[in-house]
Amino acid sequence: MNKKKAIATLEAILFAMGDSVEVSKLAMVIDADESVTREYLEEMTEKYKKGNGGIMMAWYDDSVQLCTKPEFYDDLVKIATVPKKHVLTDSCIETLSIVAYKQPVTRSEIERIRGVNCDHAVNRLLELELITELGRLDAPGKPILFGTTETFLKTFGVRSVDDIPHPDAVAIEEFKQQAEEEVQLSLGI
Repeated sequence: MNKKKAIATLEAILFAMGDSVEVSKLAMVIDADESVTREYLEEMTEKYKKGNGGIMMAWYDDSVQLCTKPEFYDDLVKIATVPKKHVLTDSCIETLSIVAYKQPVTRSEIERIRGVNCDHAVNRLLELELITELGRLDAPGKPILFGTTETFLKTFGVRSVDDIPHPDAVAIEEFKQQAEEEVQLSLGI
């Protein structure tokens, strides 16, 4: 398939799907290597970025999606059903943060870090499809391993878990020191 037809095919598929599609599947459709397919998709990404249109390409790990540019969201919701916004509790946010930074992680590891039971938070995050079961740890009891999902990436606007910002070591040490001081003050030491 020539390049022009391949790019048109990719665009048609992404438009029709309305959700993200793995690069490997797109490569199969246009009968090209994944590297060539990625090159075409990057070219499309740049075209949409430079254009004045209302759509863009969004990347999520090894998947890509054709979607509305964020600046057109307010206009879009005037005729579309307003998407249901889920509010995450503090415990869900804390649990999700642990999963995002430590994945794959077990429920007991999350509870050890948080210091409290996390059953409700984990179940809620599973229900919202922000985390998923990745398998089981090869240890006694075979505990479930949790990790983030593509929905997590979309919700928080990151392309990959590698793009999640990490706090610098100095800030972490300052937080630890402040926490220790607070514990000492609460104990009257």
